[in-house]
Amino acid sequence: MIKVLVTGANGQLGSEISKIAGMFPEMEFSFTDVAELDIINSEKVAEFLNAFKPEYLVNCAAYTNVDKAETDLATATLLNATAVGILAEQTAKTGCRIIHISTDYVFNGQGPRPYKEDDQVDPQSAYGITKLKGEVLCRKFNPESLIIRTSWLYSTFGNNFVKTMVRLGNEKPEIGVIADQIGTPTNAADLALAILTIISSVSSGKKPFISGIYHYSNEGVASWYDFTKAIFEIAGINCQVKPIATEDYPSPVQRPPYSIMNKSKIKLIFGLQIPHWRDSLNEYFKYKI
Repeated sequence: MIKVLVTGANGQLGSEISKIAGMFPEMEFSFTDVAELDIINSEKVAEFLNAFKPEYLVNCAAYTNVDKAETDLATATLLNATAVGILAEQTAKTGCRIIHISTDYVFNGQGPRPYKEDDQVDPQSAYGITKLKGEVLCRKFNPESLIIRTSWLYSTFGNNFVKTMVRLGNEKPEIGVIADQIGTPTNAADLALAILTIISSVSSGKKPFISGIYHYSNEGVASWYDFTKAIFEIAGINCQVKPIATEDYPSPVQRPPYSIMNKSKIKLIFGLQIPHWRDSLNEYFKYKI
């Protein structure tokens, strides 16, 4: 039995992992959030690891309020960086591998092509800066680590862009959505399946465990405007979508204008098949809660 500890289990990704855990009977899971495990307390983390003895820790915990991070840097740093260092250091002591989730916000968004894992990082927001610090600490303290950067995550669980657009689309006859920021929407259900597939294939000896940084999003490209148009079309919402420029939408955060990620590495090494973002959006509306 492969023991897997999931931190941040009440968030979008952690909830999706919990939802499909039964598909992997060879795994025994412990799902924790702040009530069960304080990940900023090194002693508590050590105690938990020594009691449960996981072979993998999947860290889904994060401070994800991108706007608020600009004025709450201390808390964002604590969750996105300090806690990651603690988890990495303590898992290394017990021989536990760590899979840590990061973000496309580590890049400045000025790239001319999809970002590869070894491209220059240059975060432009407090959120991106703290997530990059977390990556550095993870690799520093636990060499047996996978860092998976993802983008535009949404889920049937929690709050996200899809749910917000559905609500606004049902409330208003017309909305303006940014059309000059380009990225890839990612259904958290797909990322959850990818993570557990990696653990399963490595543990069964089908694939090697090669530590390092990986990129994962759904396939394809979209602007927030394109994404919203697709949401309304699939959901049958009769609301006009007006394309607007980033400069027309005041925000305390400088978001990456271009954050397409190259996923060749994770597909090659772990043999993953990644769905197109529109197909996954269709699946979301089939099975949404």
